[in-house]
Amino acid sequence: MNIFISGGAGYIGSATAEALINAGHSVTVYDSLVTGHRAAVPEGAKFIHANLDDSHALAEALTSNKFDAIMHFAAFIEAGESMRDPGKFFRNNFTNSLKLMETAVQAGIKKLVFSSTAAVYQSSETPLTEDSPIGPTNVYGHTKLMTEQALEWYRQIYGLHFAALRYFNACGALPGRGEAHQPESHLIPRVLQIALGQAESATIFGTDYPTPDGTCIRDYIHIADLASAHILALGALEEKDKMIYNIGSGSGFSVREVIETARQVTGHAIPVIEAPRRPGDSARLVASPAKIMNELGWKPTHTNMQEILSSAWEWHTTHPHGYDSQ
Repeated sequence: MNIFISGGAGYIGSATAEALINAGHSVTVYDSLVTGHRAAVPEGAKFIHANLDDSHALAEALTSNKFDAIMHFAAFIEAGESMRDPGKFFRNNFTNSLKLMETAVQAGIKKLVFSSTAAVYQSSETPLTEDSPIGPTNVYGHTKLMTEQALEWYRQIYGLHFAALRYFNACGALPGRGEAHQPESHLIPRVLQIALGQAESATIFGTDYPTPDGTCIRDYIHIADLASAHILALGALEEKDKMIYNIGSGSGFSVREVIETARQVTGHAIPVIEAPRRPGDSARLVASPAKIMNELGWKPTHTNMQEILSSAWEWHTTHPHGYDSQ
């Protein structure tokens, strides 16, 4: 298949692009490089440097070749920032997604796989299923939910088949491919930067949550497993016109558990500072991936936190300055 990937120079988009190429598909990456990295675009992919809000560039890109499907990863992802600057997230995550859908329909593209998030759900003490109550606690999650809702209308009106993959905390690394955000706020790369001497301490935001150790619990999903889920969903769009799946490991790790495992993996003391809760954080977000496992045969293969952190540590030690290390 010939696949158009928006945000394909980012962490998850580039891993999926590489997996698609390895599976024999043709890939075009469309990325503004605002948060992505040119060096992350895999060899063998065509690259277009442009923003989704550039209507002319987007229309030209989608009509210059005959694409079988779109994978849409382009978005701002920092939940805390979305509560400080909501307009930035509404414009980039929702308005630009709407432009992509509209242009896709005009170009005759009938399949789209959307990178959504578990942040569309309310916090829950039990594993979240696709039928769990919806209730984003931050603007980031709300923009993803709005995009899902728009996709449903484009399905009904224009026949745009879509899969929305609501995944949890992406993590881990592949050979030569890892997490590199500027600035970095995600827990795993942040604690590994401390082990590298690039930061002084990790901050635990909230120690009074109703969890066993008082810190947030999250489901972590390795980027290799995310990539395989996207490819399975893409194949299923040949027969299905709508899919919404949770992508997670089915188990959760608290902030304190992740930090302690990082200490074991790196052999470094990782000092922590305890701070009040951040707006928009949920106490517990853990997936039940039973639906995609039953319907598409997907199964996460990297569920051990020690393994996940070891792969990320290898990336960070060989790329101490991210893609700028190359």
